[in-house]
Amino acid sequence: MAEDSKKYFRLQIMTPERIFFDGQADFVEMTTSEGEIGIYRNHVPTTCILMPGPLRIYDGDQEKTAAVHAGFVEILQDSVRVLAEIAEWPEEIDLNRAEEARIRAERRLKGDDPDANLARAEIALRRALTRLEVAGK
Repeated sequence: MAEDSKKYFRLQIMTPERIFFDGQADFVEMTTSEGEIGIYRNHVPTTCILMPGPLRIYDGDQEKTAAVHAGFVEILQDSVRVLAEIAEWPEEIDLNRAEEARIRAERRLKGDDPDANLARAEIALRRALTRLEVAGK
């Protein structure tokens, strides 16, 4: 058992509104500006930019998935701290609202409006798709 405890690290996920998660994990994966990243204990210390996407927490044989939307990740050898703009568990996601946001973002991206902020529409689309994926649709 002592050997098994050496594979765990502390994972904290915080948003401006709450401490979303504070516990242990043996592996976590998320999307950063550099792509998908998986983290085990004793990872090289790093700081990354968090992008909208699913965040998966593994604790032994249990897996939890959340939707996270932008922020920063601090990785140390024995801890990972995620500072996210938004973090949601699947049961907190309103599927109808996420689907409507997806439709609006796709319309903005396909539209002819020269004043449309395409970067903002792309982020809105990614957030909506993340919510739909995490909520299981």
